[in-house]
Amino acid sequence: MVLSPTFRSLHNANYRLYAGGNLVSNIGTWMQRVAQDWLVLLLTANSAAAIGITTGLQFLPILLLSPFAGVIADRIPKRRLLQITNVGMAAPALVLGALAVTGAVEVWHVYVLAFVLGISAAFDAPARQSFVSEMVEPADLSNAVGLNSASFNVARIVGPAVAGLSIALLGGGVTATGWVILANGLSYAAPIITLARLDGARLRVADLVPRGPGQILAGVSYVRSRPDLLLILAVVFFTGTFGLNFQMTSALMATEVFDKGPTEYGLLGTFMAVGSLAGSLIAAGRVRVRHRLVVGAAVAFGVIEVIAGLAPSYLTFALLAPLLGLAALTMITGANTFMQMNTDPGMRGRVMALYLMVFMGGTPLGSPLIGWVGEVYGARWTLIVGGLVTVLGVVVAAAIYVRTGHHHVVVWEARRARAEARRRDFAPVSGGR
Repeated sequence: MVLSPTFRSLHNANYRLYAGGNLVSNIGTWMQRVAQDWLVLLLTANSAAAIGITTGLQFLPILLLSPFAGVIADRIPKRRLLQITNVGMAAPALVLGALAVTGAVEVWHVYVLAFVLGISAAFDAPARQSFVSEMVEPADLSNAVGLNSASFNVARIVGPAVAGLSIALLGGGVTATGWVILANGLSYAAPIITLARLDGARLRVADLVPRGPGQILAGVSYVRSRPDLLLILAVVFFTGTFGLNFQMTSALMATEVFDKGPTEYGLLGTFMAVGSLAGSLIAAGRVRVRHRLVVGAAVAFGVIEVIAGLAPSYLTFALLAPLLGLAALTMITGANTFMQMNTDPGMRGRVMALYLMVFMGGTPLGSPLIGWVGEVYGARWTLIVGGLVTVLGVVVAAAIYVRTGHHHVVVWEARRARAEARRRDFAPVSGGR
């Protein structure tokens, strides 16, 4: 079978199997995100702050544990670690779903279990990001990262729509959200099984980093010595912390501004995912990623977010959602690809952990703040403030990078890093699985 270059990584049997399992789990994850937010709204009489606290607690472990998680990802086999983390994420989902179905759930249960799920997610994320390079050839890494994002956004189209319709069909109450959350808990079986079925002989397993002092600091020092990586980290910090709170802001816009129910709220996530999927597929066909792409996409996202905050109707807001998704995924996929392709294999787990700590770890700071803005000034201002801060932060970071002259030096450094990465990737690896 001849595949389009956009889907060339699917020629790899391991990657194809892995992507299938992840797609099932991602659909369940997006179902829970909608159901969990709706559950919090039901338990707290539409409190924006409560949603912000829930989201912040779920991402707080990434901020606290990512450096350590990156060392673990470089130290033990990533496939084994991913199986453990998927079990760890399934457990709190099953417990929360059971509490909701039985009617025993309280809002503090949601807070605690969101935090527990976040602990497993903190260890899962760097391992999952860097495991891609062990399944595909270096020349296909950018394509595989793009297809991972495409799979994630197919799930964003399917998951919220299924969750919204399911909650509505089941009565729209607390029990209905519980059944949806239980479905997510069961969906983690898919990646656990597919990881076990991978052909270990075809994996390009990197040399494991031995135990030793200073491994976290070594990763931090490596990133600090690379101004190109620091610029990307600054862009994803401002965008992730202040701009990418659509899960919360769309719930507030749907309920407070447009007076809609769970179905319309779930569809907003689907509309945004349509644009995100388009951005992912475009990224999968891209061979090279430059700084200007990441910076430009982040600025475009912030501007569109401000416009969305001023939308006069639900229809206008829904039509802007795909543009938000397109800009957001262009930035996210570009940043992810740049970090992986310009990092030494022995440092990749720690670098991606720092990337995720900055990108997702800012959510515990940004979500409660944006939730407070919505509580005090109204739902529209969550988008307007988030978009303005994103644009300002990204523009300042890019200006500092250009003004210091690093953009000239970094061309040679990036080429050297890519050459070294290719040399190490193609070198014989001991202990292959």
